[in-house]
Amino acid sequence: MAPVKLAEYLFTRLRQLGVESVHGVPGDFNLTMLDHVEPAGLNWVGNANELNAAYAADGYSRIMGLGAIVTTFGVGELSAINAIAGAYAELAPVVHIVGTPARQTQEARTLMHHTLNDGEYRRFSQMHAQVTVAQTRLWDPLTSAQQVDDALAKCLLHCRPVYIELPVDMVDALVSAERLQTPIFVPEPEPTANLDEVLAKIVSKLEAARQPIIYVDGESRPLRIVDAVQQFVSTTKWPTLTSPFGKGLVDETESNFVGVYQGQWGAKAVHDFVKESDLALCFGPHYSGTNTYMWNSIPQSKEAIEFTTSGIKIGSELYRDVSAKLVLARLLKELDVSKIKSYNPFPALPKYELLAPSAAPGDDIIKQDKVWKILANLIQPGDIVMGETGTPGFGVREMPMQKHCRVFSHVTWLSIGYMLPAAQGAALAQKELIASSKWHGIKKAKTILFIGDGSFQMTAQEMSTMIKHGLDIVIVLINNDGYSIERFIHGRKQGYNDVARWRYLEAPSFFGAPKDTYTASAKTWAELKTILGNDEVNNTRGLSMIEVVMEREDAPPGQLQKVLDMQIAREPKN
Repeated sequence: MAPVKLAEYLFTRLRQLGVESVHGVPGDFNLTMLDHVEPAGLNWVGNANELNAAYAADGYSRIMGLGAIVTTFGVGELSAINAIAGAYAELAPVVHIVGTPARQTQEARTLMHHTLNDGEYRRFSQMHAQVTVAQTRLWDPLTSAQQVDDALAKCLLHCRPVYIELPVDMVDALVSAERLQTPIFVPEPEPTANLDEVLAKIVSKLEAARQPIIYVDGESRPLRIVDAVQQFVSTTKWPTLTSPFGKGLVDETESNFVGVYQGQWGAKAVHDFVKESDLALCFGPHYSGTNTYMWNSIPQSKEAIEFTTSGIKIGSELYRDVSAKLVLARLLKELDVSKIKSYNPFPALPKYELLAPSAAPGDDIIKQDKVWKILANLIQPGDIVMGETGTPGFGVREMPMQKHCRVFSHVTWLSIGYMLPAAQGAALAQKELIASSKWHGIKKAKTILFIGDGSFQMTAQEMSTMIKHGLDIVIVLINNDGYSIERFIHGRKQGYNDVARWRYLEAPSFFGAPKDTYTASAKTWAELKTILGNDEVNNTRGLSMIEVVMEREDAPPGQLQKVLDMQIAREPKN
C-alpha cells in the first residue's frame, strides 16, 4: 500500500471518526495543511476568528461526538485557548491542530513572527498542556501516525480536547497508509473484581428505597450512558430531575420528568420532596457552583449513589474504576421492577409547562416571569436549544422540551459570547446528521439561540458563518440594555454594565443574509404573539432573528431575582 502524506493521514482519521467539517482560520503556518482538508472528504468551515472557531468546534463536538479546529502557531492558537479551556472544563472532545514553523526554524531558534522574539517555541504548547488531556508534536515521520492515533483515542476516551502540532515541513512527510485500514482503538471498560459486589449493594438500596429520585447531570454524556439512563428513567418511572448541564439528556415528555432541580431557589414542593427522599441516583455528577445553584441543588437525600467518571460512589465510599457503563447495563438487565418502589399515584410536584402566547396580557411590556414558557412555543422535536450565560441561560432551564431536543446552558466556564459560535457548530452538526438520516429519524429541525445583547456583541461576526453555510438557526436576542446578569450581582446602576446600543436587526443584512431574511422585534406581548404565529419562524429555513425588548432589571424568577433583591436590600436608603 502506497504511503500517504501526514496531513492527509490526520484528516482521513478525523473523517473516519465521523467528523464532516473542520473549523478554523487560515494562517501562514497552516496554509499547506489546509490544502488537504477537502480532498479528505471534509468541509472547511472558515470562521471569523480563532476564538469563535474553537467555540464552534466545541458546539459541533457536543452534537457530533468529535470536533476539530485548525489554527496557526502563536497568535492563532492563543486566540482559541479560552474556548479550548472551556471545552476542557465542560468535557467537549475537540481536536486542536496547530500549524507550526518548520522543524529547522524551531531548532535554530530563529526570531520569527508570531513568537515572543526570544527563540523559544515551546511556550504555547506548554500553555495548552494545562487545558488539554493530551498533547503531541509530529516531529518524526516514523512515529507520527501512531501519535495521531493515540491523541485521537485519548480525545474520545476522556471527552476532552487534545493538542496536535504539525510543522509546515511535516505536512507532506510520507507515513504508512496501512494503519488507516484499522479503526482507532478506544478502550472499553473492563469488569473489575468487585463489580458484582457493587451491583449487589446498589440493587439492595434500590429495593429498600421508599422515596427514591433520579438526578441526571451532564457528565452522563462523556460516560456514554445517556441511552441507558433514559432506559432506567422509563423503566422505574421514578421522579427525575436534572442539573442545567443534564437538561436535554433525558426525554422531558416522560410523565415522571419534573424539571431542572434548583434547590432552595426553585419550587418549595420539589425541594422538600428531594430533601425527604431516602435515595438519590445521581448520573454523571458535575458539581460546580454554577451548575448546582451555588451547591444548593446537589441532592441532599439520606443516601446517594453516584455514577461518576472515577467510579461508583455509594454514600461516602468510592469504588474506584468500577465502570458506570457496565454497572448500569447489568442493572437494567437484572433489576426486578416488581421489587422496587412504584409511584402510584405520582407525587403532586410542579412541572415546567408551556404557556400559550394568549396567556400574557396583550399590550403590556414583556416580562421575564412568563416569557420563557411562551417562547418555548418555538421549540419542535429535534431542535437544539441554546441559552447564553445570563438571563437566557436561566430562562431556557424553565422551558419544557420536545422529544429529541438537546440543550446548551451555562455550566462552569461561563465565557460570555460562547453560545453564538457554538450555535453555528451545533447547527452544522445537526444539519449533517439530518442529511445522513442519523437525527432520530427527523428530517427537519433547527437550532434556537437565546442570547442577551451584551453577549451578542462579543461574537456577532459568526452570524456570517451561519449564513455562508445556510444553517437553520433562529436567534432570539434579549435586549435588556446591557449586562443584566452583572447588574443583578453588583453595580446595577453602574456604567460599566452598559453596552453600546446596536441596531440588532440590521445584523443579518450586514453579515450577508438574503434580503428576505425574517427579522422582527417585540416590545409587548401582543407583538410577540404575532411573531410566534408567523410561519416563517415556525418553518424557518436559514437564519431568522427576533429581538425581544425587556426592562433592565427584570430577572427570571428564582435565584437571579433573589440575588437582585439582596443587592437592593444592601443599598443605602435615602
